[in-house]
Amino acid sequence: MHKQKKSVIAVAVLAVLIAVGVWTFNRPTEKKVSAPVAVPVQVINVVAEDVPRYVTGIGSVLSLQSVVMRPQVDGILTKLLVKEGQQVKAGDLLATIDDRPIRAALEQAKAQLSQSQAQLDVAEVDLKRYKLLTVDNSISRQQYDQQQALVNQLKATVLGNQASINASQVQLSYTQIRSPVTGRVGIRNVDEGNFLRVSDAIGLFSVTQIDPVSVEFSLPQQMLPTLHDLLASPEPAKVNAYMGDGVTGTLLGEGKLTLIDNQVAATTGTIRAKATFDNAAQKLWPGQLVSVRIQTAIDRNALKVPPQVVLRGIDQHYVYRVKGDKVEVVPVKVLYQTSDLILISGVNVNDVLVSDGQSRLKNGSYIEVVKADPVDTLADATSSGAVK
Repeated sequence: MHKQKKSVIAVAVLAVLIAVGVWTFNRPTEKKVSAPVAVPVQVINVVAEDVPRYVTGIGSVLSLQSVVMRPQVDGILTKLLVKEGQQVKAGDLLATIDDRPIRAALEQAKAQLSQSQAQLDVAEVDLKRYKLLTVDNSISRQQYDQQQALVNQLKATVLGNQASINASQVQLSYTQIRSPVTGRVGIRNVDEGNFLRVSDAIGLFSVTQIDPVSVEFSLPQQMLPTLHDLLASPEPAKVNAYMGDGVTGTLLGEGKLTLIDNQVAATTGTIRAKATFDNAAQKLWPGQLVSVRIQTAIDRNALKVPPQVVLRGIDQHYVYRVKGDKVEVVPVKVLYQTSDLILISGVNVNDVLVSDGQSRLKNGSYIEVVKADPVDTLADATSSGAVK
């Protein structure tokens, strides 16, 4: 009887434990809803501006006129009237050559002219006399014709003497070396007292025009229609020349597009062009290599954003646009791009776009807008040339 009572109690306890376990396993549990994690991002506003388009290339500075001063007559260099690096004007006397031998030849030619002229005067007087004598046949017609021939011969002699005088005067002018252009004197190769020859390969020095100058550069042949349009425009296209890179380099001068070559280089597929620059400050120097940037067009009221805003998808570009506390993916079309800006379509002015932190985003992600670190901002501005 006692054992039966214990068995009943054990069965009861076991039943209670099983019931508690079943209830614990099947009881409704309260689900914990976790709050969405906001992704920290930086944003910018889309702005509308008039943005000029540019094309860049590498060019070299050329002088419009550069002349090597060489002697045109043999002789001793008697005087150098200019210094190296001196600015001279067209017509300025630069140097003189010993002119005594040429002056002597000139005086001799003048004396011969005087002699021939005197002989011609006598012959013409005799010709007039012979003409009168032929009327009554006092002299033969043959004698008159001979005198006429003598007069003609002496006239030719006079002309030859005058030509000799002109030639000597030209040679005399060569003893004074004058500048044919306005420019800067280069390094001198010959000193006073040296004997100069016309056959000398090296000249005395060069005179090179510095202001204005031209810059010759090459562009891909695909730019040929654009260059034609720029030349046909009523206002010449602006061309800037830089030392170094065309964006962060030092601006050396602003010029105008003046010429494109008459053929495309078949080996390189490029077309040569020239621009002319006023160079009063002489920052551009003949032979110098420069970066050239040409303004080809202006986009009016273009939507401009920094390059890091636009992302590249599989088949299109897109941006993340802020909508409340979330972002949405917006496909865009890139119209023009440089190293510091992109012009796009597909968004609106003043739209807020994500500029940093896109790697953790997807369509509909929650965001938290944070400000850029001032130290990073300064570093970015310095690297892009905004801070100098």
